[in-house]
Amino acid sequence: MASQNDPGTVACAPSKAAEPGGGATWGSVRSRPQQELMTLMMSGDHGISAFPESDNVIYGMAGTVYEDLRYKLSLEFPSGYPYNAPTIKFLTPCYHPNVDLQGNICLDTLKDKWSALYDVWTILLSIQNLLGEPNMESPLNRGCRAVEEPSSLEKNTSMNPTKNI
Repeated sequence: MASQNDPGTVACAPSKAAEPGGGATWGSVRSRPQQELMTLMMSGDHGISAFPESDNVIYGMAGTVYEDLRYKLSLEFPSGYPYNAPTIKFLTPCYHPNVDLQGNICLDTLKDKWSALYDVWTILLSIQNLLGEPNMESPLNRGCRAVEEPSSLEKNTSMNPTKNI
C-alpha cells in the first residue's frame, strides 16, 4: 500500500498531493494515471467518473440493490503503477460483503490478479460490477449479513446515505 509520505504516490481527490501550490506532481513516469483519468473524464460514461484533483465516483448499476446510489472513492497510484495496483477505497459508507467498514475493497484484480494492462476505467468498472455481484466466497466484511442472507443487501442498502452525495 502506498503511504502518503511516498514521494512517488499520486493521490487523486479528495486530497491533493503534497506540493507547494497544492497541485499534484505528474512526472513522465506518472503520466499514465493522468492520461487515464483524462480519457475517462472525456468519455462521458454516466456510471463512472474520475478526475485528477477532483471527485472519483461510481454509481450502482441498474437492476441491482445499489441502483441510483452514488459512491465516492479515493484513488492512490503508487510510483510503480501500472506494474503495481493502485489503492482504492470507498469514502462513502458502503454496506457490502466485499467492502469493510474502513472502505477497503476485496477485489482480486486489485490484489493477486493485478495486471499492468488494467486502466482506471477497467478498475472502476470492476468495482461497479462487484457491487451488483458480490463475491460471497471471499467476504471482507463478515459482519455484513448478506454473507449468510443475500436478501439483507436490499434492506441495508436503503440505509446507505449515498443517494444525494
